[in-house]
Amino acid sequence: MTESLYLDGDYLKNNPNWHVEDSHWKAEKIKQILIKNKISPSTICEIGCGAGEILNQLYSTLSNTSSFIGYDISENAIDLAKCRTKERLTFKKQDLLLDNSAQFDLLLVIDVFEHIEDYIGFLRKCRQKAEYKVFHIPLDMTVQKVLRKEVLMYARQKVGHLHYFTRETALDTLVDAGYEILDEFYTPWGFEMEQKTLLKKIFQLPFRLFYSLNADLAVRVMGGSSLMVLAR
Repeated sequence: MTESLYLDGDYLKNNPNWHVEDSHWKAEKIKQILIKNKISPSTICEIGCGAGEILNQLYSTLSNTSSFIGYDISENAIDLAKCRTKERLTFKKQDLLLDNSAQFDLLLVIDVFEHIEDYIGFLRKCRQKAEYKVFHIPLDMTVQKVLRKEVLMYARQKVGHLHYFTRETALDTLVDAGYEILDEFYTPWGFEMEQKTLLKKIFQLPFRLFYSLNADLAVRVMGGSSLMVLAR
């Protein structure tokens, strides 16, 4: 499964709102890591912006940022994002990495590189686009997901994940691609976000308890978390 998933309309068919419902929570996590590290970017770009709601959420609260630009190769995604266009917030149906003139203070790479075939090459090219980068990386390689093979296959077939990470392999991937890690933390969506299915709702309480006792072990065993990373 390659770029055709996003270009032929299959991704939209599988994910008709392009995960807009997660955007406020993700934007809050992005703000958290920026505030914690005292970073106030004047220009922000998101590669693989999807429906554009993460940038729209940041636009509402980062008043000192002069421009927000979202890039996506999917016409379906940009069609969804266009309704969010306003002064200081724009979207382009274009591959950012082919736009040689594009340079920013901060590049957002939110749940993206696990979808990319040549993810190391992709990450090396992203390094040139901004001084700071914020990554959000799903941690799919967990004990419960390995035991329940249908969960990993769903992520591959419906969501387009080609690569699966633990915290350690995600961070080493960034280092191997030439990044300096400045900060990182778990984003435990398993109990912080509202869950739709009964099984996931039942999962929330034991995961919250396990996470409070040993976050690393809880995430490795149960999953329910991604990783937010600030890099340079």
